[in-house]
Amino acid sequence: KAASSKKHKFRLEMARPSSNMADFREAFARAKHIAIITGAGVSAESGVPTFRGAGGFWRKWQAQELATPEAFARNPSRVWEFYHYRREVMLSKHPNPAHMAIAECEKRLSKQGRSVVVITQNIDELHRKAGTKHLLEIHGSLFKTRCTNCGNVAANYKSPICPALAGKGAPDPTTEDAAIPVEDLPQCEEDGCNGLLRPHVVWFGETLDPNILTEVEKELDICDLCLVVGTSSVVYPAAMFAPQVSARGVPVAEFNMEATPATNRFRFHFPGPCGTTLPPALARHETEIIA
Repeated sequence: KAASSKKHKFRLEMARPSSNMADFREAFARAKHIAIITGAGVSAESGVPTFRGAGGFWRKWQAQELATPEAFARNPSRVWEFYHYRREVMLSKHPNPAHMAIAECEKRLSKQGRSVVVITQNIDELHRKAGTKHLLEIHGSLFKTRCTNCGNVAANYKSPICPALAGKGAPDPTTEDAAIPVEDLPQCEEDGCNGLLRPHVVWFGETLDPNILTEVEKELDICDLCLVVGTSSVVYPAAMFAPQVSARGVPVAEFNMEATPATNRFRFHFPGPCGTTLPPALARHETEIIA
């Protein structure tokens, strides 16, 4: 029994991912199509509230209680207050060194005929602010709206998004709902529509845009290196993206504060803040040919 236990322990240790940066850099130097999957952890270092886990409340609600079609149907004013607060917070936030390293890497490698795609679960647009061009926002964006009447999707950076929400959305649990009438909430500006707008984000219980999923699948099928950055690997279907890539033998490197349920499926794991671990990982390799 003791021998069997030792053997089992040895197998577990062998399965652990490597934290050898030199080995990762070799894989990075060879890669032609790099897919980078990002989650809330990459934005946390920019001071963006995640609304997940302990303490992730807005007033007395967690995101799961507000970010649903049912919550919006019951109380569109409250849901818009929540998203107005998040939009206003995001207007004061800036990309951190992890966002910048990804954008710089994409720009540099494109000149060498190599591609980088960012597949993000984040709705904060910090990758876009950093300069990332090839971006797939699978959960939508805080700065896009969708009409509940005509379905039109539009970018919207107004602050406030409508006059009735000015000064509203305070997160303090003692704050009372503004109870804004529906006709004073954000309205569609398409000719003759005036339908109620909603945030163009994927809410709990909703499915991802099939067109974006098709794009994601195409990118994951051709990638020869995959990075998982600041995501807990528990939100589906995104949680399966990297394990599927790993299953076909492609190196996957996880950059996260701590291990996740998927960590042991990956070749590399680099613990710590993404803003610290990612820039040296994506910096110019000495063998790169710069045009």
